[in-house]
Amino acid sequence: MIIDYIENSARYEVLHPSFKIVFDYLKQIDKAALDGLEDDKAGVKMFAYKGEGKTRAASLETFECHDKNIDIQFCISGSEGFLWKPRANCEQPKGDYNDEKDVRFFNDLPDTYFELQANQFVIFFPEDVHAPMISNSNLDKIVVKVLV
Repeated sequence: MIIDYIENSARYEVLHPSFKIVFDYLKQIDKAALDGLEDDKAGVKMFAYKGEGKTRAASLETFECHDKNIDIQFCISGSEGFLWKPRANCEQPKGDYNDEKDVRFFNDLPDTYFELQANQFVIFFPEDVHAPMISNSNLDKIVVKVLV
C-alpha cells in the first residue's frame, strides 16, 4: 500500500507501465465532469463517486482485495477513511473469490485505519485487503482499476 499526495505521483510511475497514464489523468480531472464518469484507457478502468456516494460508518462490510487489479483511489474533496490489513495475515475468507468481479472478501479484523484528504491517493496492490468509503462528509473520489 502507498499513500501520498497527487503532486508526488511521479515517484510511483515507475512501478507499473499504466501508472503515468492514471496520474496524468487524475491531475487534470474536471470535478464538474465526475457524474457518471466511466473511462477505459490501456488496461485502466476509472469510476467516479460524486457527492455523498456510498459512504458508511467503519465496518468490515467490504473488507476486500483483488487478484487481477491494482486499485488507485483518489480523494478529490472531503475525506475518506479506510480499513487495511495485509492479505498474508488474513485467515477468515468470506465466501469464494468472484473471478468476474475480481473480488475476494474477508471477515478478519483490520490492522490499520487511515484517512485520505483532498488531493491524496492510495494504491492498493493485490496483497492489500481494504475497506473503503468510510466517511461522514460529502466525498468526491475516483477509483482506478489497473490490470496487474
